[in-house]
Amino acid sequence: MTDAVAQFASAKYISLETFRKTGVGVRTPVWFAADPSSPEMFYIYSEGNAGKVKRIRNNAHVRVAPCDIRGNLRGAWVDGQARLLDGDQAAKAQQLLRQKYGWMKRMGDFFSRLMRHSQAVLQIRVG
Repeated sequence: MTDAVAQFASAKYISLETFRKTGVGVRTPVWFAADPSSPEMFYIYSEGNAGKVKRIRNNAHVRVAPCDIRGNLRGAWVDGQARLLDGDQAAKAQQLLRQKYGWMKRMGDFFSRLMRHSQAVLQIRVG
């Protein structure tokens, strides 16, 4: 595991920077889970119509850095590529997120279903 990826091992949040069509970056602190079999693969979830999802559909290039809940950086930026997942891949990602965040993730899922929000699951390959 490279130092760039190792910095995420104990992080609870990452700052996800996605890019508008103008090239301007938009940073958002998000929950994430790393894939134990591929530590350079991170998974996040979001509302399906969130700005970050729309921006990733237009431009898969992203940057990530460890951060706190408010988005204050705790490490160095790393470039990555994002893509939307569905089916079994999305289910695996959701399970990894539930394992990491426990009851908080389950509570968020409950309210998301209650409010009938669509969800998007994103895979980010860093490095």
